Amino acid sequence: MKQKVNIILVVDDERDHADGIAESLEKLCTRAIAVYTGKDALEIVRSQQVDVVVTDLKFEDEDINGLTILEEVRKQNDKTEVILITAYATIDTCKEAIKRGAYDYLTKPIDIGQLRTLVTQAGNKVMAAHSRQTQKDKTDKGQFKFPGVRGKDPAIEGIFEVLRRVAPTNISVLIEGHSGTGKELLARAIHHNSLRWDKPFMPINCAGLPETLLESELFGHVKGAFTGAANDRKGLFEAADKGTLFLDEIGDMAPSSQAKLLRVLEDGIVIPVGSNKQTVVDVRIISATNQNLNDLIETKDFRQDLYFRIKGVNISLPALRDRAQDIPEFIDYFIKEAVTEVGSKVTGITDAAQTILTHYEWPGNIRQLRNTIRTMVVMCDHDKLDAADIPPEIAQRPQLASGSTAAGLAGLPLNELEKQAIIDTLSKTKGNREQAAKILGIGERTLYRKIKEYNL
Repeated sequence: MKQKVNIILVVDDERDHADGIAESLEKLCTRAIAVYTGKDALEIVRSQQVDVVVTDLKFEDEDINGLTILEEVRKQNDKTEVILITAYATIDTCKEAIKRGAYDYLTKPIDIGQLRTLVTQAGNKVMAAHSRQTQKDKTDKGQFKFPGVRGKDPAIEGIFEVLRRVAPTNISVLIEGHSGTGKELLARAIHHNSLRWDKPFMPINCAGLPETLLESELFGHVKGAFTGAANDRKGLFEAADKGTLFLDEIGDMAPSSQAKLLRVLEDGIVIPVGSNKQTVVDVRIISATNQNLNDLIETKDFRQDLYFRIKGVNISLPALRDRAQDIPEFIDYFIKEAVTEVGSKVTGITDAAQTILTHYEWPGNIRQLRNTIRTMVVMCDHDKLDAADIPPEIAQRPQLASGSTAAGLAGLPLNELEKQAIIDTLSKTKGNREQAAKILGIGERTLYRKIKEYNL
């Protein structure tokens, strides 16, 4: 392998088998993690950036299987590679899994040499993808751009200006915002525009793991530290040494874990669970939360001293509904992303469809918009996404600029929805057609034509 991948995840309900495979792969990665249930595997892939997954196809007494894990991996990170392990009786299923995006499969009993070869090949593919992305990031470095981080809204431009100054430093950053507003994307942008860009970026969802597992993941543990700790394991602080550690949803961290985190941030010394051995680390901290930490401090649910430690620079990301003029740019980006992912021939979106999407309130923010566009691209059988391709729950519930309610708009013909969107936007901009066209995501000539068409 040209360069070690960060994390390899091994999933098998036979503990000895999982531990043995993980141990055999340790030299190929920064960390090899073994878990014994499908549920734990899903928690890991949702909370951490895993590069290669080696998973059994079936687990006893569980509805979750290797295909479930493969599907979740594809949702979370399209660069992650999955290798399936199966009995001879299920080879056809594995072949089908490869069509769904799995890298390859092996049959039992496992040949460790063959597995290492497969993992090495999969890892090289992952690292090549990361390298291409890094080069793209470096090309955009002067503009402080990164996939998914974009916008012309004045508030976003203000955030970019702050981060242009902050990124090259080691100062900690706290990112606040509703779920789905792009907090992790922004954290990655900070890392990739920092002096640590060529070192690990290690994310963890503090809300997605139980307290004991969270401490083990952050600080590591030694063999026998707790039930199931079959081997020594480095934590994310050590894995992220010289790089960046992203603590997502830090407001959900238990008070005892907060105290241990504070000690590490103050002296840079990590002590694994069950050990007295100290390890010095150099890690930049970026944190994120969808909660009001000041309120949590008032209720004694969050430590004030930890808050001051992580809040070097505070960034507040606005909800997507508050930056409607950026929605057309996101739509264009997500269409191109989805087209590349699924091999679609979709080339764009109609004005009518874009108008409806631009004026939907998007309670799930950027994440919801991205998933909606991806679904539309998959289901579309013509060149451009049209209003008919919009999921019914969105097409029937646009919430327009002047505060028009869904109840008053449900069931209206699409041309009436478009007309009402234009009326509301012109009202919001006090008749400024140039500004209205930008918010609607259409050209000024198109807006003039629509105004004439609807006799406005």
